[in-house]
Order: sequence, then C-alpha cells, then structure tokens
Amino acid sequence: TAARAWAERRARLLYDGKAVAHRSCGVAIAETFGRDGRPYVGLRRGGLTGESTCGAIGAGVLVLGEVFGAADAASPSTPALVTAVQRYHGLWRERAELGRAKTVICNDLTGQFAEFSGPERHGFCTALATTVAGCVAQVMVEMGVDVTALLPPER
Repeated sequence: TAARAWAERRARLLYDGKAVAHRSCGVAIAETFGRDGRPYVGLRRGGLTGESTCGAIGAGVLVLGEVFGAADAASPSTPALVTAVQRYHGLWRERAELGRAKTVICNDLTGQFAEFSGPERHGFCTALATTVAGCVAQVMVEMGVDVTALLPPER
C-alpha cells in the first residue's frame, strides 16, 4: 500500500543516516510515526547491551501501544491493541530477513557480522527497520488509521 511504502521510505531515511542524522532503530520507528523518540532511546542496540529484543521490533509494539492502547495506562489492554500486536508479529515474522540468526535478540542478529560498525551490519539493520515500519503501517491501515495523520504538522 501507499502508507506502507511511505513508512518504509521514512524509516530508511531516519535509520540510514545518509541524508539526515542517524537515528537508532527504535527511535527511527518512533519518529517514522510521529512519536517522540526520547523514550525509545533505551531500545538502541537491544536495550543498550544487545541482550534484549531488536529495538526496531520492540519499537513497533510500543508505537502500536501508543496508537491503540487505552488512554489510561492502568486500564487493561484494549482489544484493538491485542489485535494490532498479533497482526504485527505475524507480519514481521513473515517479511523480516534475519539471516543466520536464530532469535531476534540484538546480539544474535548483529553477531552474524564481523563488525558491528561495518557496512554489512548497518545495511542489515537498515533493512530490518524498514521492514518493521512497513509492518506497523500496514497494521494501522488495516485497522483504519491514517498513518500520515500521526505526524506533527511541522514535519
């Protein structure tokens, strides 16, 4: 869809760091959908240690939580959020290229490359963040959300 392609282009632009300043994987996903990236900084490099889930994949769940979750954080999960997250997990599992990694723990994903700062790993993570953004956008569209309306007017 157009929204999916738009989100993929935007996430690639933000993560890749060639045309604009590089954003970490989680921040790139957050900012793709007009969210404040600051709370997502802790997702960088798999929870900063590499021992947690891929920051892009985790950020997808958090963005969906912001969009489909209850206004009151003490409330139970909304049925819409549960549906959105289930669909999202199905989509990224279907589309994401994980290489030789057996899990989506950051160290497993990035450990298949000789250098973390090398171009191969960077390209891999750029592609993964791009895929995640497309999956989040598709879920939103399927659930009736105008993805581009999430952006603040100044963007």
